[in-house]
Amino acid sequence: MRLYGSRVAIVGCGALGTASADMLARAGVGFLRIIDRDFVEESNLQRQTLFTEADAEQRLPKAEAARRTLARVNSEIEVEACCADLDYRNIASLVQDCHLLLDGTDNFETRFLLNDWSVSRGVPWIYGAALGSYGVAAAIEADATPCLRCLMEELPAAGSVETCETAGILGPTVQAVAAFQSSQALRRLAGHAFVTVLLRVDVWEGYWRSGDSTALKNPDCPCCARRRFPYLEGEAGDRTARLCGRNAVHIRPSRSSSGEPSEVDFDLLLQRLPAEVEVKRNPYLMRLQVDGQEIHLFPDGRAIITGTDDIARARSLYARYVGS
Repeated sequence: MRLYGSRVAIVGCGALGTASADMLARAGVGFLRIIDRDFVEESNLQRQTLFTEADAEQRLPKAEAARRTLARVNSEIEVEACCADLDYRNIASLVQDCHLLLDGTDNFETRFLLNDWSVSRGVPWIYGAALGSYGVAAAIEADATPCLRCLMEELPAAGSVETCETAGILGPTVQAVAAFQSSQALRRLAGHAFVTVLLRVDVWEGYWRSGDSTALKNPDCPCCARRRFPYLEGEAGDRTARLCGRNAVHIRPSRSSSGEPSEVDFDLLLQRLPAEVEVKRNPYLMRLQVDGQEIHLFPDGRAIITGTDDIARARSLYARYVGS
């Protein structure tokens, strides 16, 4: 009954997110909220286990595609799809009713945001990352364990680390990291403390190490010791980002003075688009094909622009066809 009464938010529904969501759903966690900003593509299928070729062909949002699959896996639990980009402005509305957060993201900016929320609100979360054959994971709870910024005080410098575009990701790496994340989630939801270890694994080399993480707790950590939360307070971050492993750029829309996103009226936009723009749409997004690029536009104004990793070019296309 503990598991059935638990509420978990899975942030990011790529490789780690799909694997962990599948395990938690089958274990009977009563409520899963899947938060993801992206849509399914064929290249995802090698490692993102909840999706099919039909999902990729339809360009379904990952959160919705995952919800549909999990509904067939376990009809007794509730799975909620949130096709959204988690940031400091919406994190409270998306995760404040959840008992635990699970990391399925592909960038440290969002992870630092989750860490800020976790420490400031006392909500446990589970960090995980996979790249090539190497994976790392840690379960984090304020006061009981080191937080992520104890382990990594600042964001890695641009170009200083490999990405999934340069190194790829092996499917078995994903499963190894997700197994740790999911088992720790079930352990905590069942009423037990996290194990205080930092897991490191290389599935290709057969290397597994889980050292005690308590010695890594930083008494001068800017987050859990000094209680500074710049990612939660909106002092860090950008409106655009190159997507890992993709020739694509993600753009967040400008917000109104009230802080609310501007909803896009697809019908109105369709009326004013020039004739040379090829348009396809489903209930979840509109796809504009123009000048060798595709603009995948969501109702909340976010867009993923494929066919370029040039941020300036992506912004120009967005401004030209969607608006500033």
